Amino acid sequence: MPENLPIELVQAFTGTDYIVHHEPSFTMNIGKPCEELKKLMANRNALGAAFITAWNPFSQKLSAKQNEVRQQELKEILKKRGLTFFEGIGQHPSNNWPGEASVLVLDLNREAAKVLARHFEQHAFVWAGTTAVPELIQP
Repeated sequence: MPENLPIELVQAFTGTDYIVHHEPSFTMNIGKPCEELKKLMANRNALGAAFITAWNPFSQKLSAKQNEVRQQELKEILKKRGLTFFEGIGQHPSNNWPGEASVLVLDLNREAAKVLARHFEQHAFVWAGTTAVPELIQP
């Protein structure tokens, strides 16, 4: 669990639904085993997965256009690295923060995900190992 973030941010991130647009779509929640993620990782022989966004650096709201440009840059980096990813959205079920377009990236190890999250100025990202229990990681 991130240590240097305000408790309100940690609570917001922890309460967020991380929705993966796979067939069928599934939702991940921090600290709760996700059978759909486990199956997807097993089917793709993935040892880990990161759910990450390029939206709203350090929780500062940008315009839709600015966020789209940032998200496209993230996807281009992943494509150049030959990584498999699925579109998704991080959406808190009850607060007023708009959902953020995200990607679930297979076989991106924790350290590489930290580097990407830092590059896109994110407070945190979601990572899961072979147990498929999503955890909140601070880069």
